[in-house]
Parts: sequence; structure tokens; C-alpha cells
Amino acid sequence: MAQSINLTAKPSFHPNYSQSIYPQPFRPIITKSFTLKKYPSVVISASSSTMPGQPPKVLTNSERKNELMNAIKDSLSNCLSETHLDLTVPTLQSKTRGKVRDIYDGGDYLVLVTTDRQSAFDRVLASIPFKGQVLNETSLWWFSKTQHIIPNAVVSSPDRNVTIAKKCSVFPVEFVVRGYVTGSTDTSLWTVYSKGVRNYCGNPLPDGLVKNQKLQTNILTPTTKAADHDVPISPEEIIQRGLMTQADYDKASKAALSLFEYGQRVALEHGLILVDTKYEFGKGSDGSVLLIDEVHTPDSSRYWIANSYEERFQNGLEPENIDKEFLRLWFKDHCNPYEDEVLPDAPEELVSELAWRYVEFYSIFNSLKIIAYTLFPYNGKEYILLFETITKSKFEMPTMKEQIHDRISQNVAQALSSLS
Repeated sequence: MAQSINLTAKPSFHPNYSQSIYPQPFRPIITKSFTLKKYPSVVISASSSTMPGQPPKVLTNSERKNELMNAIKDSLSNCLSETHLDLTVPTLQSKTRGKVRDIYDGGDYLVLVTTDRQSAFDRVLASIPFKGQVLNETSLWWFSKTQHIIPNAVVSSPDRNVTIAKKCSVFPVEFVVRGYVTGSTDTSLWTVYSKGVRNYCGNPLPDGLVKNQKLQTNILTPTTKAADHDVPISPEEIIQRGLMTQADYDKASKAALSLFEYGQRVALEHGLILVDTKYEFGKGSDGSVLLIDEVHTPDSSRYWIANSYEERFQNGLEPENIDKEFLRLWFKDHCNPYEDEVLPDAPEELVSELAWRYVEFYSIFNSLKIIAYTLFPYNGKEYILLFETITKSKFEMPTMKEQIHDRISQNVAQALSSLS
């Protein structure tokens, strides 16, 4: 039985996830064989004692990585890509399928299951072993650490892949905060800036900026949904269109900037740069504005290695990253992920590397000394690296004999019973 995690001293519980009310359309992926392009390795390390701005210390024990990589490779065909709790947990009602999360109506609560699906470019690209567990536990860690800034919607976590939250009204706006001019998607700051845009979502931008340059101050660039993609929107438009009241927008925008500044400080203490991220908010039954969805995960955020950033920037090189950006770049290098009906099948070794990095990321921010290794861009290991990096706790690897969907069903059923 998985241990239940309660993140609030008092259950001031309200729900999460705009996906539950504003589900994202799913585009099934059609794959084809592709030749793997070789990428340079990236050295990333982690420990619990790191000076601000310095990389985590390198520990040369490779046993941990080998252990995890073997488990990842064994699990490539056993990812949690789909869930059907509405068929296995009697008290659950309708299911909404988001790009990454499956959201179930549990009456007074929402049951949010984070799967191993990997999304980018507004579509699902692959499934990454253990990714769902990493994202769920990473968000829980940040939700717990940021309650001094804004209350959140979490009730409990009865399973490694599950968060239970009370229902709330979700604002149809994503609060994207950026500290650098970078990115490769259509709404990324560098993409629009390189096309000549000098006022983005109400933020004036000076001439002369170059890719990956640090902004003079962090900026907020909200987006809203239109059909199957994000659309930039200014604060004035948000109010004019009735998406939020001025008071609610002011609370959410202030919280978003404060959360980002806090996240940047924590990241830098562990040798990382929090480059940009997105937040979502909802309104509880008592009228309070609540933080929902996910916080500072490798899915919602971009991270760079701090100690190598300046030298690489001055030499016109891309920063060393520890997020899913190289996944985006890999697909952009091999296809048009926005328009192509047929996409390349992500190579197995890249999927494994991505899983590894995510889990290691988690542990950098927690309290356990962990190892660091030479990493290859994009593969399953990335998730493990990121997980153990951010939380500094050892990732609990599911056993191969464990039926993940059965485990989740049992844990959710018991948790909902205790809440009724």
C-alpha cells in the first residue's frame, strides 16, 4: 500500500487542473522509423551541498545509474499510457483525458492520475517510463514548499501517480513566466522576438536581444486556449474578455511572479537556472485563488545548468539543459511536429535517457546525496535525474511484478472511502 501524503496542515482543499474543465484534444501519433542522430553528451551532477550558482558535486558511483537504467529499459513496454479507473473504482464517474493527466470526477473531489505520456507541440509524442510518478511527486514537493506564497488545491496523494483535490473553478489562462529570451515553440519568446515582435503580452521588449539572453526582469506572458493550441494574450484582453476579474488576475499574476522568483532561488542553490515555467490557478468555493495543476516540473518548466551558462552564452552555444527541451529540438530536427501527420518514433535510448534525467532532477531539490553522470540528450533517464535532483530523495522504483493500474485503483478506492 503506498503511503498517503497530506500536504496541508488543515484541509483547505480545493481542486486542480484546468485540464479537467478544459481538456486538451488528443491527436493520436503515427510513427515511422528514423535514423538516430548523434548528440554530444552533457555532464550533470547532484549532491546536497552546492553553493549557489555552482553545479552539484560530481559523485563517481555509477551503480545507481546502472540500476535505474536497467529498470527503465525493462519498463519501456510497461508504461502507464492509459488509465480506466472509471471501470475499476465504483465511486468514480466521468473521465477527462488530458495530454498527460487523466482526470476523474469523484463527487466532491477530482482524482488526477499523472500518466507516462510525453507531450510537446500540443500533442502526445511518446511514453516515458516512470514519468508520471516523477511529475506527480515533484509537484507535491513544490506544492508543499510554496504554501507561504499561495494556497493550493491538494487534498492528498494516495498513490505515487495520483493527487486528489477538491473541485474548483479553473481560470482559462496559463500564467507563463519567463526570465530569458529562449524557446523553440510557436509561442516561445525567442520565436516571436526573432520574427520582429517587440511587445509581447503587454511586455515591451528592446531591440538587440539575442537568443538565451537573460531578461532585465522576469516577465509574465499569459496564454489562453484556442482550439488545440495556446494563444498569447495580454492582461487587458483577459479582463475585457471576462476570463478573469481584475482582482483575481492581480492575485494570480502576483503569485505567479513570486512563485517564479522563489523557484529561481531554490534552483540556483542547487546549480540550476529556472528559465521559464507556467502556472495555473483556480477559484475555491470560498472565493480564494488557488495554485493548481503542476509546479516547476520538467514538463512545465525549462532548466539550464548554472555554472556553464555564461561561458556557453558568450560563445554562442546552446545552454546545457535538464528538461524536455532537447526532446522538442529532436522532433523539430526530424519533422514538423505541428503539421506532420506521421511523426518519427523516438529512439529507445533517448526515451530511457529522458526518464533517467527526470528522476535525478527530483533529487537535486530534496535532501539525499545523489550521483551525477554523463547524459545523452533525450531518453528515459532524464526523468529520474530530474526527480532525484530537485527533491534530493531516492526515487522509489516500482517493481516489475507490480501491476501499476491495479495498485492505483486499490489506493484511490481506499482514499476516497476515507474521505467520504
